[in-house]
Amino acid sequence: MADIPTIQAGSQRIAVRKDLRVPMRDGVTLAVDAYHGTEDKPRPALVAMSAYGKELQALALTTPPQRRPSPMWDGCIEAGDIARVVKEDYVHVIGDMRGTGDSGGEMIGNYNAGGVPQGQDLYDLIEWVAAQPWCDGNVGMIGISYFGSMQVLAAAERPPHLKAIFVSGGHFDFYETTYHGGIMWFMPRAAREGRGGDSGIAHTNVISRMRHVHSPEELERLVEERLRDPDVAAWPNLVHVLKYPKNREFWFDIVMNPLDGPWYEERNPINLARTIDIPVYLQIDQGRGWTVDGHIELFHALKGPKKLDIGSYPPMQSRPWVEEHDKMFRWYDHWLKGIDNGVMDEPAVSVFVEGSREVVTAGQWPPKPVEHRPLYLRPRHKLSSEPELMGAEHAAPDGFYQAPLTVTDKVETVSWSTEPFEQATELIGTGAAHLFAEIDQDDTNFILRLWDAAPDGRRQLITTGYLKASHRELDERTTEGDPYHPHTRAVPVEPGAVEEYVLRLYPFAATFRPGHRLVAELSNDEPLADAHNALLPPDAFHLPVGRPVTHKIYRDAAHPSRLVLPFTTNPGE
Repeated sequence: MADIPTIQAGSQRIAVRKDLRVPMRDGVTLAVDAYHGTEDKPRPALVAMSAYGKELQALALTTPPQRRPSPMWDGCIEAGDIARVVKEDYVHVIGDMRGTGDSGGEMIGNYNAGGVPQGQDLYDLIEWVAAQPWCDGNVGMIGISYFGSMQVLAAAERPPHLKAIFVSGGHFDFYETTYHGGIMWFMPRAAREGRGGDSGIAHTNVISRMRHVHSPEELERLVEERLRDPDVAAWPNLVHVLKYPKNREFWFDIVMNPLDGPWYEERNPINLARTIDIPVYLQIDQGRGWTVDGHIELFHALKGPKKLDIGSYPPMQSRPWVEEHDKMFRWYDHWLKGIDNGVMDEPAVSVFVEGSREVVTAGQWPPKPVEHRPLYLRPRHKLSSEPELMGAEHAAPDGFYQAPLTVTDKVETVSWSTEPFEQATELIGTGAAHLFAEIDQDDTNFILRLWDAAPDGRRQLITTGYLKASHRELDERTTEGDPYHPHTRAVPVEPGAVEEYVLRLYPFAATFRPGHRLVAELSNDEPLADAHNALLPPDAFHLPVGRPVTHKIYRDAAHPSRLVLPFTTNPGE
């Protein structure tokens, strides 16, 4: 070990093997760094791979963890606590995916779909790590978000020496990561280009899949077609992306593909997860609805030993990422070191319940029997378990007019609230919102947010639902309280027609304590700032509607607009 450089990290010295070159089967080499203890012996290895740059991840050794809304929070420092990994006697391997950082090759499109599958590179890397003298042949993986998604792609390739994975905050359904309910979400751009507190991808040789596949003439035609969307045309930044895509190649691909289908499905780790039979631990915190949904879907698809751990609000962990390490090392001590620590004797599912601050455990999701029951939108902005008996002539619709954000800074909302709960009332699962609405344009956004409002005026976000009106079609997976939209085509709305829109409410777990109210808040854009959005990166908002829209929400006997929510208790219990 005398010839291996070391660094001091707190009270320990760490051996650092910099810029190791790992050969891929096509001749490209990837660059990795390996951190481990100074004692000369083989150890289990935890591999962290992304496109964000291994030198950025090394800041975990020198940068104290930051929480949102700190301006020093960098969403891309996600490979884990290097010093802690070494202290627990593992090798921490951190590297760059092809086309990024110090690695060779090119990356074609998001997750390199269209080029060499990233799972193939990860297979080759894991087997190389397992063969090194400093590794004992047992390999796991580490890292949150992008790094978590890479773990699933690697496991789906079934490398023999990958013994288990621990996935926190991964992104799985790639369409739902970039279009919530069909509404474009801007945070993936921040993670790719370095905006709003994110360093972004360490680009060296990345290529737009759209530019790779289509001729310049065909692509120009497709761009002009995309610019006919009034929402896109009204947002200067998107016009710039579409007119000048060269330096925004990955984000350009996302903007150019607003519908689900093969382009996204080939990137969807959930489709690959059915081949995974190694142990998988899935961890996600509440407040990040689309990823909670994805973790649950992935949990149900897995065939091997598995855990699902849904943690507490707030939605964003520290950067550098240091949370969940205690759970992770229990998992890896069992599966990589063979320590019988009882982790597999515990229930497979663990869910933190907001409000009661209790942890519910079970062998399945949802962890308790659930009854989906309605809360109806009623006059005077009330929510009630009883439906409206009067017709529209007496129970006139609620409504709001939203001017484009090009001419106003005000986001209009309309809300409905329950009476204060008399007894603690628990809800765990997925929900739906049925809105009978009339608009005077051919499209709009429906953004619904559910809040737990305390008697003192404080409130916490419980869950959200999004739906672009033209994406209102449901598919055969839909059941009561659990709707699904295919998002494979956009069907314009007939202005002036009353349509039923069914929004999927992302999975959540909350107990409304006595005196608290459930508040449902509807808009077609997001408020520019509030207590929840302050906890997310600055670019974590959705594409606003680029035209003026008047919305009428009918909630009468013929139009039973309602929430359908997953009650585990009766309100009177």
